[in-house]
Amino acid sequence: MSCAARAVFAENRRGLYTPAFRGVDESPPMTCVRIEEFDRADTDALVRMWRESFEHGVGIVDPHPLEEQVAYFEREVLPANRVQVAKEGSLIVGFIAAGPEAVMQLHVRVGHHRRGLGTRLLNLAKAQSGGTLWLYTFARNTTACAFYESQGFEVIQRGFEPTWQLEDVKYAWSASR
Repeated sequence: MSCAARAVFAENRRGLYTPAFRGVDESPPMTCVRIEEFDRADTDALVRMWRESFEHGVGIVDPHPLEEQVAYFEREVLPANRVQVAKEGSLIVGFIAAGPEAVMQLHVRVGHHRRGLGTRLLNLAKAQSGGTLWLYTFARNTTACAFYESQGFEVIQRGFEPTWQLEDVKYAWSASR
């Protein structure tokens, strides 16, 4: 389906396109977004989008210098995960970093939520998994918690993340449920 058609039609749960009727509170549907493998040339743009999304979702300001987050991404995230980026034109609007058993990061650009992008990225991880996945999110990020639960994830553990000094939630998903 063309980008123009996506502006008029929205994908339903079965992957079929139906007319999109927008109410006052609805975000426009995702248009012209493509998913591609991460390119190192996009590191700074990805980390900046990640930080903004994190701060918005968790409601805190990240005190770490941006360079530290870039180094963490290159040292911890990239080697252990397949990183896929969602782009609208050249703008990064989301990304997922996941391995066959876990989702390490999933972030959608502020202002691009509720368009199906998080679902699309998470479905990639599900398809590339061995049939189960686990992930963590912060308990205070109620939007993320509700999203994961709507995607079939169940709470399996509640804890405390010492670096951020915040309560966290571990979720698990199984294709067999």
